[in-house]
Amino acid sequence: MTDTTKAGPADAPPTPSAGPEAIKAIPVRHYGRYVSAVVAVGLLATLVYAFAQGDINWGAIPDYFFDPQIIEGVKNTVIITVLSMTIGVVLGIVLAVMRLSKNPVTTSIAWGYIWFFRGTPVYVQLLVWFNLGIVFEYINLGPIYKDEWSSFMTPFLCALLGLGLNEAAYMAEICRAGLQSVDEGQTEAAHALGMSHGKTLRRIVVPQAMRVIVPPTGNEVINMLKTSSLAVAVQYTELLRSTQNVSQTSGATVEMLFLAAAWYMVLTSILSIGQYYLERYYARGSSRSLPDTPFQKVRANMLSLGRPKGGAA
Repeated sequence: MTDTTKAGPADAPPTPSAGPEAIKAIPVRHYGRYVSAVVAVGLLATLVYAFAQGDINWGAIPDYFFDPQIIEGVKNTVIITVLSMTIGVVLGIVLAVMRLSKNPVTTSIAWGYIWFFRGTPVYVQLLVWFNLGIVFEYINLGPIYKDEWSSFMTPFLCALLGLGLNEAAYMAEICRAGLQSVDEGQTEAAHALGMSHGKTLRRIVVPQAMRVIVPPTGNEVINMLKTSSLAVAVQYTELLRSTQNVSQTSGATVEMLFLAAAWYMVLTSILSIGQYYLERYYARGSSRSLPDTPFQKVRANMLSLGRPKGGAA
């Protein structure tokens, strides 16, 4: 008797085993973020409500925003900022080179200059320049120039000397840090190739040091723009003094201060954009891929919004 068992076809493929079950990821909830966001929004709403309850004529700000006196103050602020920073940068580079010199005399002079101007407030320096006419009746440079001190030391010159000479002390330290950030081996290699010390600085050291110098210099320009408001102490008609003059005739004292703050924010924003592109320019040799510009980021976000899910643009 033959034992027969029922079996399936011999050539039937075995049933494939089921793959691993997909992991269901559960995002971690950050309740602290929600609480901090609510608190921040609440504080902002409280601040807005407090100012809304004040007796402030908000319409006066746009009315006087482009007033001729205000525009004149803005122009003078930009002029004194550019000229003071020019003096600060040029003199700062000279002082930085003197600090790094092996000559003890030049090193000591540069150190003393930086020590004095960094150790005294810029407001005091402005007042000193403004009141030197009390102790000096004339300025006498021999055959070059001679005049009464009050005629020579104008409010513009007081502001220029007070801001520019003070800025040079800070720029000297920024430039010195940038120059010292370049490896000494590159200077030695340049000298071995027969390059002079000045040519080594211009061709080798300074271009690489700019990556370190540019970011804090940009901050100093923005700081100089705001520090120029101290020139009101020497009767220089910059933005703050212009708004004060307008407030005396219009009676909108607080509103004109808000207007001055708005103009400072506009100018600071423009300078910040310029600083971003300048830093990006000098980062070309150190970064493999440069960061996107603000316009490139906006364009990428716009394209991603119009791109279908799972599809290519």
